Amino acid sequence: MSALPKTDTLPTLDFRRYHDPAEQEAFFEDLRHAARTYGFFYLSGHGVSEQLQRDIVAVSKRFFALPEADKVAVDMANSPHFRGYTRAGWERTRGEADWREQFDVGAERAVIRQDATTPPWSRLQGPNQWPDSLPGLKSTVLEWQGELTRIAIELLQAFAIALGQDKDVFGPIYEKAPNQHLKIIRYPGRDATGSDQGVGAHKDSGFLTLLLQDVQGGLQVEKDGGWIDATPVPGTFIINIGEILELASNGYLKATVHRVVSPPSGKDRLSVAFFFGADLNANVPLLTLPDDLAHEAGGADTDPDNPLFREVGRNYLKGRLRSHPDVAQRHHADLL
Repeated sequence: MSALPKTDTLPTLDFRRYHDPAEQEAFFEDLRHAARTYGFFYLSGHGVSEQLQRDIVAVSKRFFALPEADKVAVDMANSPHFRGYTRAGWERTRGEADWREQFDVGAERAVIRQDATTPPWSRLQGPNQWPDSLPGLKSTVLEWQGELTRIAIELLQAFAIALGQDKDVFGPIYEKAPNQHLKIIRYPGRDATGSDQGVGAHKDSGFLTLLLQDVQGGLQVEKDGGWIDATPVPGTFIINIGEILELASNGYLKATVHRVVSPPSGKDRLSVAFFFGADLNANVPLLTLPDDLAHEAGGADTDPDNPLFREVGRNYLKGRLRSHPDVAQRHHADLL
């Protein structure tokens, strides 16, 4: 990784201001500023209980402490829906190994029967895998997923209003079947990896990402040729913009490049990432922004190595196939 300089700090927004009529307009101004300037911010006042935050961290640690055989029993390679456990080094970002082990969960929905007319991204829908040796994982993870879906929708509505839209402007592309993707993640110390790439530099594909960090840092956000350390702040989530909001706002909002640097020797990093996205069968609309915002919208980024599609499922499937080549080869070789 390049040794670019460290710079700046991320802002903190108190979500209680969104619900206070006297503070709402100022909150929208701060929300636009944070999203435009950084693409990332800390969110406090979100209303998720401290007990549930402690529970999700504790059950995540218990999962990663399981014997290797118990974790491999729910290996992602078993799932055509990209659900389950991934060993360190088995997920890739831009072709390079990410040194983190993780457990991926999505919405609990039935498998879609496939035929010649079914879009390929419909294969992503299906059940999760759950380890028999840790029965409490399912209930805690699904409760967390439900709570963060609530926060994500409220925050998305706030973004809509801040962009001069009806608060439910995005409803038609997520209400039927939102893409709810959750990862619990452990980054081992460098003595166990020989690399400092916890996860390589990338952007997120959905509407919004909501990240709970434990005590060990490592997340960095790119800005002006340098990196901002997103140091853990107790009781907050890190929020970042995804590519759907970039496309919908014609680039007024930008999905921001970020990475995770592996912790030092003898340390682990634990995080819980929730990615809220649109229905895989939806297309991302192009919003008509107010004139004062529209003239600041420079269009979505174009990257020949990472083309953006308005077809939500096509964009998401592209990322899954690239990130997990073992799953792609085993279950989706016809798409490669």
